[in-house]
Amino acid sequence: MYNEGTIIALSSPQGVGAIGVLRLSGPDAVSIISPLFEAKNGIALSAIPSHQATLGVIHLDGQILDEVVLTPFLAPRSYTGETVIEISCHGSSYILQRLIQLCIDRGAQAAQAGEFTLRAFLNQKMDLSQAEAVSDLIAAESAGAHQLALQQMRGGYSKEIKQLRQQLLDFASLIALELDFSEEDVTFADRSQLEQLLQSLEAKLKRLAESFTQGSVIKKGIPVAIVGKPNAGKSSLLNALLNEERAIVSDIAGTTRDSIEDTMNIDGFSFRFIDTAGLRNTTDIVEAIGVEKAKAKMETARFILYLYDATEVNLDLEKEVATLKGNGEVIVIQNKIDLLPVGHPFEKNSIHPHLSIATHDHKKIEELKRFLVNALENNFSNSDIIVSNMRHYTAIQKTLEALSAIKKGLSEQIPSDLLSIDLNVALDALGEITGEMNTEDLLGNIFSKFCIGK
Repeated sequence: MYNEGTIIALSSPQGVGAIGVLRLSGPDAVSIISPLFEAKNGIALSAIPSHQATLGVIHLDGQILDEVVLTPFLAPRSYTGETVIEISCHGSSYILQRLIQLCIDRGAQAAQAGEFTLRAFLNQKMDLSQAEAVSDLIAAESAGAHQLALQQMRGGYSKEIKQLRQQLLDFASLIALELDFSEEDVTFADRSQLEQLLQSLEAKLKRLAESFTQGSVIKKGIPVAIVGKPNAGKSSLLNALLNEERAIVSDIAGTTRDSIEDTMNIDGFSFRFIDTAGLRNTTDIVEAIGVEKAKAKMETARFILYLYDATEVNLDLEKEVATLKGNGEVIVIQNKIDLLPVGHPFEKNSIHPHLSIATHDHKKIEELKRFLVNALENNFSNSDIIVSNMRHYTAIQKTLEALSAIKKGLSEQIPSDLLSIDLNVALDALGEITGEMNTEDLLGNIFSKFCIGK
C-alpha cells in the first residue's frame, strides 16, 4: 500500500463546511504547490519558515480558485517525518476537489487509507501501537476512551512492551552466542537468571492481559444489564436513565420479551444499558426465549443491576441474587420506595440493597449514575496501563504461551538451539505490538482501517 511519492488527501470530514483542510506529504510537496500558491506578503513558498501559517491565494492561469491559509511542516519536523503542506481553504466540495486534482495533475498521488500515519511509522515518528492509538483517538466517543487512546499514543504502553522485549532479547542474544560456540561447550546465559526473568515477564504480561477486559469496555462502552423479576420496574429504570420513553412500560407481567439497549455518556464514560425480560419460569415460548437472552446479557455485562419491588416481601431475595450468573459486579436496587407507607423500613427483605430508588425521582436516578461511575473508577484505579486492542491482546497471549514453553524447556534442560526457537517466538510476538517485527501484510491490515487523510 505504501508508495514513495508525494500523497494528497482531504484531512477534514467529507461534505460542505466552513473550512476544508488538505494535506500533502512527500519530497515534492513544495514543488507541487509552489506554482499554484501566491502569498499575500509576496514571499515564495520555499522561503516560508516551517510551521508558519501564511495567507495567500490558489490560482491557475491567472484565475483565482480560493483564498487559503497554507502551513508548511518541513522534514523531519512533521507528523509523517516528510515535508508536509497543509492548506486550509473554504469547504466547498468544488474547491476541494479542484485543488486535489490540480495537485494530482502536477504529480501528487491520492493517499490511501491510513497512509499518512503509515509514513509516520515507517519514518520512526511513532511505533505501531502508537499509530493504532491515533485511529482510536479519532474514534473516541467518551472521555474514558479518549484518555485511553491518548495514553497509548503518547507511548506509555509501548514503552513497557519495549522494556519487556529488550530484557528477553538480552538473554536471547546470550543463547545465540552459545550456539556460535557450540563446539566449545560453554554457557553464557545463566539459566537461573533466565527463570527469574521469565517469572517477572509472565507476571507483567498477565497483568496486561487481564486489563484487556477493562480496556475493551472503556473503548466500546460499559455494558450494564438491568435484570429482575417481571414488573420490578426495569423498563421504567431504562427510560429514566436515558430520559426518554425507550422501552414499553406496562403493569402486565412479561411485557419485555427481548433485550432493549441504548448508550449514554455519564461523566466521560460510555455506559450501554440493557433492559431485559423478567426472570421467571414461564411456559410462554417467546417469553422463555427472552429470559434466556437476559441470562446471556448478564454473562457479558460489567455491571448487573438487580431490581426488586420494595412493596413485595421476598424472602428468597438473597438466594435470587446469589444465583445470578455472570462476571460483572452485582448491584442490588430496591425500587418503588415511593409506594411504601410512611415510616416503613426499607430493609424488610433478606438482603440489604446497595441503593433504594423510585424511577420517577430524578435525584435517585442521579445517585445511581454516580454510584456506577464511582464503582467503575474504583475498579480501574489500580490499572496504570490498560490494553484495549484485540491484536495486542492476542500477541500478549502468544508471548505467554512461548514463555511457558521456554520454562518447560529449561526444566527439561533442552539444548540452546531448541531454547532459542521459543525465545524467538516470544520476541516476535512482543515485536508485533510495537512493530519491531512486522510484515507488509500486517501493516496493510492495520492501516487500511484508518480514514483517508490520516
